[in-house]
Amino acid sequence: MKVVIVDDHPLVRRGLASILTCDGSMEILGEAAGRIEALQLLQTGKPDLALIDLRLGKESGLDLIAEAQLLGMDCKFAVLTSSVEEDDFMRAKEIGVDGYLLKEALPEELIHALRIIGKGRKYYDPGIYDFIMRPEKPLEEDSLLTPKEKEVLIELGKGRSNKEISQFLYITEYTVKKHVSQILAKLGLEARTQAALYANAKGLVTYNVQ
Repeated sequence: MKVVIVDDHPLVRRGLASILTCDGSMEILGEAAGRIEALQLLQTGKPDLALIDLRLGKESGLDLIAEAQLLGMDCKFAVLTSSVEEDDFMRAKEIGVDGYLLKEALPEELIHALRIIGKGRKYYDPGIYDFIMRPEKPLEEDSLLTPKEKEVLIELGKGRSNKEISQFLYITEYTVKKHVSQILAKLGLEARTQAALYANAKGLVTYNVQ
C-alpha cells in the first residue's frame, strides 16, 4: 500500500514514516507539511492512502481532504489527531474519511488500523467511543444479547458488511439484518457504526496482527 504523510511537524512525519516502513506492506511515497504541498503530492504520487493531521498549522486537514475529493483524487483518507472533539469527528464522517485515528495509539494499533482501511473498511479509533455515544441514551449491558446477537456484534466490530457476516456465520442476510436491529434496540444505539465502536470499546473484538 502506497502512503503519503501530511503533518506540519517534521518530527511527527519522520516518526510516522519510520513506524510504517517497518511494515513490509507499506511504502512511503512522500511527506507534506501543508495544503499546497499535499495536493501536489497527492496528484503526482497517486497514493493508495493519505494519512493527514487534523490541524496543519492554521490550515485544516479536513478542508484539505474535502478539496482533494473535489479535485477527483482517488485515494483513501485517514485523519490523525490528538483531538477528540465531536464536531471534528462528525465532519470527518460527513466528508467520508476512511479512518479517524488518535495520536496516542500504539505503533501496532496504527499499522493495524491502516491495514483495515487498506482493505476498504472504515476504522474509527475506539478512543473516540464516548464522543459518539449519546449520553442521553445510556447503554444497556451487552449481557442482554443472545449468543448469536453477540457473534454478530463482534463481526460488526470488525467492520464486516451484512453479506460478509452472513457468509462467516452461515446465516442469511435477512437474519443478520434482524440481529443487527435487535442489537441496536437492546443497546440503545442508532446505527451500526455505533455498534461497531461499542464492540471495540468493550473489548469484544480481538485481532491477530501479523
